[in-house]
Amino acid sequence: MFAGGYWGKILRVNLTTKTFTIEDLPEQVALDFLGGMGFAVNILYNELKPKIDPLSPENKLVVFPGPFTGTNIPCSSRIAFGAKSPQTGTLGVALSGGHFPAEFKFTGFDGLIVEGKSEKPCYILIRDGKVTFRSAKRMWGSTTSDCQIMIKNDLNDHNVRIACIGPAGENMSRMAAIINERRAAGRKGLGAVMGSKNLKAIVVRGNQEVPVANKDSLKTARLSMAKSMKDSPVLYPQFSKLGTAMVVDHLSAMGMFPSNNWKDTGTNSFEDYIGVAKQEELNVGKEHCYGCPVGCTQQIRVNKGPRTGVIGEPEYESFYSLGSTTGIKDVGEIAASDRLCDELGLDTISAGVCVGFAMELAEKGLLDPKLIEGLDLRFGNADAQYELIRRMAFREGIGDLFADGTKEAARRLGGDAWKYAIHVKGLELPAYDGRGAMAHALNYATAFTGADHNRGYAIQEIFGVPVPYPVDRDTIEGKGKLTKWNQDIGTGACDCPTTCAFMLTIAMPGTITESTAALASALTGLKFTSNDIWTIGERVNNLAKAFNSREGFGREDDTLPWRLMNEALQAGLSKGGIITQKMLDAMLDEYYTERGWDLKTSRPTKEKLQALGLDKAAKELWS
Repeated sequence: MFAGGYWGKILRVNLTTKTFTIEDLPEQVALDFLGGMGFAVNILYNELKPKIDPLSPENKLVVFPGPFTGTNIPCSSRIAFGAKSPQTGTLGVALSGGHFPAEFKFTGFDGLIVEGKSEKPCYILIRDGKVTFRSAKRMWGSTTSDCQIMIKNDLNDHNVRIACIGPAGENMSRMAAIINERRAAGRKGLGAVMGSKNLKAIVVRGNQEVPVANKDSLKTARLSMAKSMKDSPVLYPQFSKLGTAMVVDHLSAMGMFPSNNWKDTGTNSFEDYIGVAKQEELNVGKEHCYGCPVGCTQQIRVNKGPRTGVIGEPEYESFYSLGSTTGIKDVGEIAASDRLCDELGLDTISAGVCVGFAMELAEKGLLDPKLIEGLDLRFGNADAQYELIRRMAFREGIGDLFADGTKEAARRLGGDAWKYAIHVKGLELPAYDGRGAMAHALNYATAFTGADHNRGYAIQEIFGVPVPYPVDRDTIEGKGKLTKWNQDIGTGACDCPTTCAFMLTIAMPGTITESTAALASALTGLKFTSNDIWTIGERVNNLAKAFNSREGFGREDDTLPWRLMNEALQAGLSKGGIITQKMLDAMLDEYYTERGWDLKTSRPTKEKLQALGLDKAAKELWS
């Protein structure tokens, strides 16, 4: 049916009955949603009943690469995992790289839908076009690295690629991640969904070559993309050599690198402690995702203390969550905590922010000393951080309180604890203090997944990229329009095809939709224009918002943590930064107007949904 890019087949498995079916991928779905996140959002909206418990068998885990995955298109080994998020109750989608996405595509399937719940721990094996269900009894309880080794030995095949959960997912920590090799689909607690289904791993091995509709046209489009990447002053000269962690210096200089649970942002400089120079002292190499010429993942080896010899691969977000926001100024300790999160299967952002939250609560006397059980929860105590991470994964003592995130912990504690919980809709904030960048903060408030920088990264404010136009990061004017632009371009041009959003939106923001359209048309044989890519991004974001509206989320949920709206930044280049309710309301009004959403409820209007071909959502929301 498809000339290239797609196999035209989706695999659906039922863990309760241990059966599977193979379904056709409709061409219109490919035209409307492209792949990856688009397919995930479409399936989840249409197949999940409203108000289900995210940890019940009624929830579904969906896994979708994009048409670009497994080809020679640079930076395209990406895959989307999706479900109703147990951490937020919203539609949850997380993307991951590495080698698993390409290997999944080589199996001959465009996606996987996992339903039901296995009676006993199991893993799914997709190999040579066959699907089998195998016992994971031996692997249950293991770390993610050990799990992958055990499965490879179990199958006598060390070429399989594996996405699995660790103890955190098994214990249904609502911040549990899905790990493949050392890559994570980290956010929204999708590892807990696997744990609730007694699904330890998804294992893939394939030998099919992704078909190409027009090889000459694809070569031309690919060369054009490669030239844009090469011409970028950032991508190869800096990003390839330093990875995302190079941003520590930049954000620290801007006064936007959150510290000590966001109460001291701008007060402390972290460049001299965990900046690029210190990172390079411990750097022992880097890793590439499948077919990626950039290789941004930097490997750091701990060279002192009780964790000497541990190799971690912390991204910028981990230098924040396991470093600055917990007051830790040791690169090696951050790398060790990062590695521990990967092994136990915890999202590094949420885990670290929970530790920082616990430290401030202890500092303010808001934690019962009996609950702390001897932990010295002072900011900067790396041993306490390491141990609390372990306890969260196993739900031991105080770890059980924080295993489900800051929102749930604050609810259980009561009193003023909620004021110091740094989250939106239950998802902990990433490493950019929005009090110094208004569009970035607005994205936190409005992204359908909760506080997620990857849904609408404000490159204009953070890096001064003048596309689509230069902006003043301190003003609120025009930030609603800009946030819509950032969210739609990232979704349509990166998360759906799929390609690495962080690299390409920075390297080629002015040409990325045209490039994506040319690549998609040549690869698949379908016709895509630049406007089509924009529309796909808008359609996916509207359908995801419709999912959340159906779940009961409204304008009042598009908000920010109390601290960002009530405490101004006290020092640094962004000193005085704050986002009051009045400021946020003005940005929301502009954003909803630009989106064509109802100003009072924030729901997409009937007219907007119908214009995007989302007639079912229009009927459900406005009947």
